[in-house]
Amino acid sequence: MKVVFGYFLAVLATYSLGALFVSQGNIAEVVGMGFEITMSHRIDAVIHDLTHMYDLYLPIVAVGMLIGLSVAALIINYVIDLRLIGYVSAGFVALVAIHVLIKATLGLSGIAPTREIVGLLMQGLAGAAGGYVFHYVTLQHQLRSA
Repeated sequence: MKVVFGYFLAVLATYSLGALFVSQGNIAEVVGMGFEITMSHRIDAVIHDLTHMYDLYLPIVAVGMLIGLSVAALIINYVIDLRLIGYVSAGFVALVAIHVLIKATLGLSGIAPTREIVGLLMQGLAGAAGGYVFHYVTLQHQLRSA
């Protein structure tokens, strides 16, 4: 049960951070055009993205993290010492892979900030944070199983 709970928390953390990075990446482009953006605008943008990206972005994140964390778990069964780095890396790779695959198959970047390397890396960071959450939440379960 901890594994399922850990997975859902990891997806929630990844989605939340990913949406935060998307809104701030979009705002950075607006600021780059010379517009003034207040902290209130930034907060409104984050809330808007969190509440309006869930129908498409959240399921994509959930599938990506399911694949990434599952592959990491298979590897970690053989190399338990790499548990932390395995799950963190899996989350990072999963999120970067999502955006690269969407670009490769559809020919477009569904998330504007991922058109630049910094935006893509920030999405990877969101995935890495989700991987860390999964590692942390499921750590005691893994130790009892060993």
